[in-house]
Amino acid sequence: MTRPFWSGHIQISLVSFGVKLFPAVEAKSEIRFHQISRKTGERVRHQKVSTSDQEPLENDDVVKGYEYSKGEYIQIEPAEIAELRIASRSAIEIQQFVDMEELAPALFEKPYFVFPENDAQANAFSVVKKALQQTRKAGLGKIAVGGREHLIAISAPSDAKLAGMMGYFLRYAEEIQDAGKYFSEVKTGKVDEDQLALAKELIKRKTKTFDPHKFTDDYEVALRELVDAKLKHIPLPRQQASPRGKVINLMDALRRSVKEPPEKKKPVARAGVSAAKEKPGPRLIQSSAKAADKRRKSA
Repeated sequence: MTRPFWSGHIQISLVSFGVKLFPAVEAKSEIRFHQISRKTGERVRHQKVSTSDQEPLENDDVVKGYEYSKGEYIQIEPAEIAELRIASRSAIEIQQFVDMEELAPALFEKPYFVFPENDAQANAFSVVKKALQQTRKAGLGKIAVGGREHLIAISAPSDAKLAGMMGYFLRYAEEIQDAGKYFSEVKTGKVDEDQLALAKELIKRKTKTFDPHKFTDDYEVALRELVDAKLKHIPLPRQQASPRGKVINLMDALRRSVKEPPEKKKPVARAGVSAAKEKPGPRLIQSSAKAADKRRKSA
């Protein structure tokens, strides 16, 4: 198992137990770009320099500075920041509990897996997890990490078979833009009851159980095909326009949409799945080259 992102305690009134947090998400992109010189094709290196003499600086020569007046700074040493008296650096004190449904989607930022710190903490951890699961509540507290104090929601996964808990970093209210300020300029159209009925029928027909594994990064697949084409010195793949019928009006579009047969899986979706599971190599390059050649002939 990887090194924990954070270790500390969860405190609920007089109850306290040690936990470890691990990131619940990771970047899966296999395409990595570097900045290179268009002229020489060599890597571009970035250096930290002083604005006065342009001399390169070592990392140890660089400290944080707060501009209290134009061009005037006070220096802040890393050790001084590390010694800040922040209780949430080592403990998450649960300040209140809320229904999970109360937390708007816009508040969620990053998910984390929450583990008991060791076997000695397992009993208290399991009791709190079970209580959160049965009450469908989340505990709100604060955690100091990464140079700031975050709001965090501790909850239990709906699947009772999962032994851990979840921690969600939440955005503060002042970080979220006022929706009313933006939506006030949106023109409200007239809602025709027949059109509304067709729209609801369309939604009903296309409603399915959510399966996150069905959604893949097609942009990553397209990037891989682009890289493979350049390596093979073959014509670059071109974007194919989606076939669209002529739409006369909204009612006509809704009627046609409702009459459409069930969707079939698109080839690009299958390609995305295979690319996500398969590491880059000769086989993938060969398949991408064939795909690009097929598109070139059909173009």
